[in-house]
Amino acid sequence: MNTETDDDWRRPGPTPEQQRFDVYVGLAATVLALFSLTLARSTGAFLLGPPPSGPEQVFWTVAVTLPLIWRRRFPATVTLVISAAFIAAQARSAPETQLSSWALFAAIYTLGAWGRDRRLSKRLRVGVIVIMFVWLGVYYATTIGSIPPDAFARAVGPVPPVLAAIVSGVLVNGLYFGFAYFFGETAWLAARRQYELAERAEQLRRSQAEVREHAVVGERVRIARELHDVVAHHVSVMGVQASAARRVLDKDPVKARTALGAIEETARTAVDELRRMLGVLRARDARPDGPEPAGPAGIDQVAAVVDRAREAGLRAALGVFGDPVPLPDSVSQAAYRVAQEAVTNAIKHATGATVLDVRIRYLAHEVEVDVTDDGRATRPANADGLGLVGMRERVATHGGALEVGPRAGGGWRVRARFPLPVPAERPS
Repeated sequence: MNTETDDDWRRPGPTPEQQRFDVYVGLAATVLALFSLTLARSTGAFLLGPPPSGPEQVFWTVAVTLPLIWRRRFPATVTLVISAAFIAAQARSAPETQLSSWALFAAIYTLGAWGRDRRLSKRLRVGVIVIMFVWLGVYYATTIGSIPPDAFARAVGPVPPVLAAIVSGVLVNGLYFGFAYFFGETAWLAARRQYELAERAEQLRRSQAEVREHAVVGERVRIARELHDVVAHHVSVMGVQASAARRVLDKDPVKARTALGAIEETARTAVDELRRMLGVLRARDARPDGPEPAGPAGIDQVAAVVDRAREAGLRAALGVFGDPVPLPDSVSQAAYRVAQEAVTNAIKHATGATVLDVRIRYLAHEVEVDVTDDGRATRPANADGLGLVGMRERVATHGGALEVGPRAGGGWRVRARFPLPVPAERPS
């Protein structure tokens, strides 16, 4: 979480696209200001008094509006330049005031929205506003004596005309500068909140990635431990069989040959399991800091999982299709874990599920675990959920395929296929 204070955070500078946009805005404002100057001269509405020469009028008009092309790149400098030019133009009675006033507003707003140094930005804006009000007071003080006697001949209100004009001017300018300051602060706060949201979203993404990584690591460690137990079991069996073969080698060569064949098959199976275990461990640097796995379980214990689903209130059925064949212990354990996780997900996350169907199919070259239910998911499927991560890792370890998703007729399906090892021919 971002712990920076308002004064410490620096808003990133404008993008090249925003800088180009400022150039267009500044040029457009300058052209419109020159057009406004032409109209003011054409109407002869010189509200500030006798105007200077034509070239000087153009100079002050351009000086107030053209700096807007750099307003987001150098907000403090632009604000000072435009403020100084604005006061000088009014002091010289330049007739263009419409676009010049909006240029000053835009400069103060931009300084509040884009000022990199927050303290300096606030001080400059307050200073400019104070100076503008001082200039307004000076203007009133220097012009009040030159007001014609009949200027307020039609005044009928209870407030003295001169006081009413002064108060009206102060109120209008107060709203003008107040809104420029307020909108600048609002834009800066909006940018800061957007930055914080982006930071938190990035932190959340990294956190989710770490959770997924830990889930994968933990599952691989668990699989490797189970494979270790399988390999240790096979090695122990090989030792027993080798001892038996040694004892009957001279007395009964047939039994010795049978024992040696069993040793060969067991050794081949152990090597295959060992390769799987090494593949799991090499896939990622696993850290053995997770919880100890439960005791070994195989595909023959899926019936107990289905029984627990019945106890949870589901009409659960288990079907075994095809001729069951002996499975490698690691494949049997992986099939059991997939079935267990699929049934658990159906109980926890499938709203309205009443029927659970678990099927185990022994095909020609693979064994398939198929779990379906008739419920609806309480939330969208998360491909990075910990349960799916575990199933995916187990299936991938054995070179199988996993399908997870909604069924066409409603409900949810988890189907995993594990290839069966091709039995080797024993030498005669």
